[in-house]
Amino acid sequence: MKKRMARGLSLVAFVVCCPGAFAQGNAPSQATTTATAPSAADTQQKNIQEYIALLRADVRHEKSQIMATVMQLDADDAAKFWPIYKEYDAELNKLNDLRVANIQEYARSYDQMTEVKADELIQKSLSYRNQRSALLARYYGRFKASLGAVQAARFVQVEDQLLMLIDLQIESALPIVAPKS
Repeated sequence: MKKRMARGLSLVAFVVCCPGAFAQGNAPSQATTTATAPSAADTQQKNIQEYIALLRADVRHEKSQIMATVMQLDADDAAKFWPIYKEYDAELNKLNDLRVANIQEYARSYDQMTEVKADELIQKSLSYRNQRSALLARYYGRFKASLGAVQAARFVQVEDQLLMLIDLQIESALPIVAPKS
């Protein structure tokens, strides 16, 4: 039972981190069979990676739509905003890979959590948050230089709200570390 929960933990985290992905009917593509059959673990890992790619694409699309609606950019400002936003999103996606890896490690370690592993996982989580805040601050400066402080502030407010909602969904799906026995 505990093993199944730990294995499912990482998949649940990925599904939750990408709200609305399944509401639109997206489904992962079927893995093709080759002459040498992949192991069950390889197949499961490939399926998880396919889910991640699909869910991330959907979330990026939804975030972009929300951003476009709230920012209310004219054509000139949009021409300045979207290339910078694309760069920001690419960097954020790389940072999110760190978060995904940490959640996967948490799932693998959940049943045999040690003091050292708990500390390592939390330190990585805090580092991710610090790096994400620094990324947002850096891009605030770029948006401010290109569009002015008011539009840059709007970007930070909307992005921060979206990130907090995603964080809440992820964190609420993860079980709390069990007390030491």
